[in-house]
Amino acid sequence: MKRYGVRRGVFVFLIAAFAGILVAHTQENAGTVPVHMTVTASAMGNGPVPDVKRSDVVVRQRRNHLQVTGWEAARGNRAGLDLFIAIDDAADRSLGSQLNDIRAFINAQPPTTNVGVGYMRNATIQIVQNFTPDHAAAANSVRLPLGSVGSFGSPFLSAISLMNGWPAHPNRRVLIMITDGIDRARGGPRSPALSTNPDVNSASTVAQRTGTIIYGIYTPGVGHLGRNFWEATRGQNGIAQLSEASGGESFFLGLQAPVSFRPYLESIQRSLDNQYLLEFRVAPNRRAGLQSVTVETELPGVELISADSAWVPAQ
Repeated sequence: MKRYGVRRGVFVFLIAAFAGILVAHTQENAGTVPVHMTVTASAMGNGPVPDVKRSDVVVRQRRNHLQVTGWEAARGNRAGLDLFIAIDDAADRSLGSQLNDIRAFINAQPPTTNVGVGYMRNATIQIVQNFTPDHAAAANSVRLPLGSVGSFGSPFLSAISLMNGWPAHPNRRVLIMITDGIDRARGGPRSPALSTNPDVNSASTVAQRTGTIIYGIYTPGVGHLGRNFWEATRGQNGIAQLSEASGGESFFLGLQAPVSFRPYLESIQRSLDNQYLLEFRVAPNRRAGLQSVTVETELPGVELISADSAWVPAQ
């Protein structure tokens, strides 16, 4: 009887302890919702990127630390990636010297990556290859740009069209834009006071809402706007702003065509190979929308790159 009483006491104690943990967990999560982001780990030197553990990650919203509930390397059964390469049809035909590097980059993708290819023109996207694990087919679809500005050319509106039509899938989403970034759709005189293109802001919002990471590669465009220093510089700034806001990066060598895309594509590949799937909890507002967050680590020699904001569902 004593032995039975001891066992029952231990059982009751375990039940009470478990209930206490559940209550504490429920109270901790009360009034918050889970939010997901893809985060890129980057070494601050040329060395390899060390593995980042969940305990190394800090998510802040202003001065408040948010609860990190998930952190997993995008590898193994979580390595799924939808990668789309969008080329501006207003790009100069000198881009032809880079096509083999683009094809080699596509063919080198792992089997877990679906690749799509399209051309930006008239504020939309002409898809020449839907997402496919057949990398050879995707590589073969890459062609010379038309070298035409079109009637309503804006790489940012084209990117918005693509992201809004992106098939729903749990895979990571990455968009590589090869363009001069010039918004030819707006036309008319350009004022230096208009330093921010409203289409860039709209594209940034859609990228963060859909969790799309954007990498921009500059290539010169055709027409008199492509030869305009102010417009070309403004286009580069727009691509850089969009890439940074989405958690990506932009690449350019002044206003001239790069000798080779290979170093840029290798840098992008390093980023894709060192991404993590982050989940954290945040208090929602009455309406769904973007909320600014900061993702950091104190791990020496490592920085975490993420979008400026996360899309939080309504309360």
